[in-house]
Amino acid sequence: MLKLVHPVAGTLALFTIATFWLSTALSELFAPKAIVIAVKTAIPWGFLLLIPALAAAGGSGFALAKGRRAGLVAAKLRRMPWIAANGILILIPAALFLASKARAAEFDIVFYAVQALELVAGATNITLLGLNMRDGLKMKGRFRRRAA
Repeated sequence: MLKLVHPVAGTLALFTIATFWLSTALSELFAPKAIVIAVKTAIPWGFLLLIPALAAAGGSGFALAKGRRAGLVAAKLRRMPWIAANGILILIPAALFLASKARAAEFDIVFYAVQALELVAGATNITLLGLNMRDGLKMKGRFRRRAA
């Protein structure tokens, strides 16, 4: 069961964060303020999907590691505290703050500064989760080189 839960939860988490990031970037660049407000106020509701997916991916990953702490498992384990800290300390507070500011239609310098920080932190988590996915696929033999 863990062998199914882990990749599904990890993929769901990665795609949820990527959806948040793309929705934010595209709405800020190309959409009217009403769409920006809708996106920024909808993202915190996405935490109801994202947080359990991240918890399931992390918990199942630790269980699947079975005490191993070398190679690709070690690389994945080293990234997880950074992913968690980035989400808990930057992304969640920033999303809640931006939703509040957007609901009040306060698009000031503070809004855009926090928005920039959120985009950088989100891109960082997308990268780290993508690296974990790549390493998981390598561990499963999905990226073996074919003979020429």
